[in-house]
Amino acid sequence: MKTPVSNSGHRPTVSFRSLLFVSLFAVLLALASLCTPRASAAERPNILLILADDLGYGDVRCYNAESKVSTPNLDRLAREGMRFTDAHSPCTVCTPTRYALMTGQMPFRVPRGGAVFTGVGGPSLIAPGRLTLPAMLKQQGYATAAVGKWHVGFTFRDAEGNPINDNGLEAVRKVDFSRRIEGGPLDHGFERFFGTTCCPTTDWLYAFIDGDRIPKPPTGPLARSTLPSHPYANDCRAGLIAPDFDMLEVDMVFLQKSREFIAQHVRNSPKKPFFLYHATQAVHLPSFAGKDFRGKTQAGPHGDFIFQFDHIVGELLKELDRHGLAQNTLVILSSDNGPETTAIIHMRTDHGHDGARPWRGVKRDNWEGGHRVPFIVRWPGRVPAGTTSTELTSLTDVMATVAAITGAELPRAAAEDSFNLLPALEGKATAPIRPYLITQAFSGERTLSIRRENWKYIAHRGSGGNNYDKGELMRYALPETDPEASGQLYDLATDPGERTNLYSRKPELVQELKALLDNLKFSGRSRP
Repeated sequence: MKTPVSNSGHRPTVSFRSLLFVSLFAVLLALASLCTPRASAAERPNILLILADDLGYGDVRCYNAESKVSTPNLDRLAREGMRFTDAHSPCTVCTPTRYALMTGQMPFRVPRGGAVFTGVGGPSLIAPGRLTLPAMLKQQGYATAAVGKWHVGFTFRDAEGNPINDNGLEAVRKVDFSRRIEGGPLDHGFERFFGTTCCPTTDWLYAFIDGDRIPKPPTGPLARSTLPSHPYANDCRAGLIAPDFDMLEVDMVFLQKSREFIAQHVRNSPKKPFFLYHATQAVHLPSFAGKDFRGKTQAGPHGDFIFQFDHIVGELLKELDRHGLAQNTLVILSSDNGPETTAIIHMRTDHGHDGARPWRGVKRDNWEGGHRVPFIVRWPGRVPAGTTSTELTSLTDVMATVAAITGAELPRAAAEDSFNLLPALEGKATAPIRPYLITQAFSGERTLSIRRENWKYIAHRGSGGNNYDKGELMRYALPETDPEASGQLYDLATDPGERTNLYSRKPELVQELKALLDNLKFSGRSRP
């Protein structure tokens, strides 16, 4: 195996053990892929992919028995399927994770791969011509639809036809809403889209996109004084709002659109499989639970919002039941990163609820709480019900797994960081599927980490995202056990809370993991 050379001409030092480890897993995975049966057209399941926003590992009752919010529908999904306990978002913030989910490629590998878009920010992180999850499924004969938050970038244009790719209010004011919006879901494999460009109730442009246009553009400024006022309501920028955009009922609109898609598909194309990607606003701040959910829990506005998300999941499952689709539908549910700082601080203080439990860190951090997320899969007859998997998993793996299930061939220049989890889903895996896992914190390529077995190497100091030296997060700062170290090393088997940095105590292991990370970084892929 040839060691790649970096752009600076520096050749990373990779130990023989690392090279042997990687090569052995490559052979095993190749053999596994040859043995994986390819699905016939009649066997291809419908696919419902539900992505929550900022839903923490500890927010879900079946992951955290001490959760102060009831999540009966998520718990039901886990009872009827497989619950993964070592699943991770590729990044600790939304835009990069959503890119990785759609492409199977780690975001740090592309320009602006650490960006978080707001308003009409863009253009799309997905390069023209790159194979995406929906495009792959469309090639396999699937009807494809996306509902909810996109947040991978669009290109809006002004009256002269010039692209607007800035964030902020002034950029929204420049948009010519009579023009087609480019680079969105319809340009990357989805046949239908209804949703928003960024975080629906946060990011400057409060209007629904239907396909590639905004039927009802914003007509004036958002009147924030009319919105609920509580500690979880402040992440709401003073943007422009359309007359049909109800800030408190966005998720219920999304739910109705997904129901309509399923019902229409059954009516018009009952023999054709579908892929529905439902990306909620819940539970991203501001926590604006709908009218039917406010006050339904004893855990405040954010608890009500988590409860609403659980309800939405239940309603989508009911829609499958209503049309007799549950038995032949693969349901995948996860979150784009860990819980938000404000939600953690106030939920812990006011309600004794810890959305990151039992992990250290939150959204933006490279510690486990920033990227270890709920991941539940239900597929009756194929995924054993009521099972738990400790398989190391990333949301990038959805693409290769779905390819194996549907019989799609993945080109080498696609899904470079995606591993096929089908053997784990069917309970047939005889060895770990992933030899390693890369995660990316808030600052992109400068804040990477790598897991190999239980060892976790973080290639930077601190959280990689939030500042624990001041403000409300200071109370959660832990003593630095290796203050001179330039990185971090943790043994998650004995120290899941990442409290003891072993960087200086195990220099050989640090160098080995650093070399492995450099090799995977400069080679452009982690999938064999």
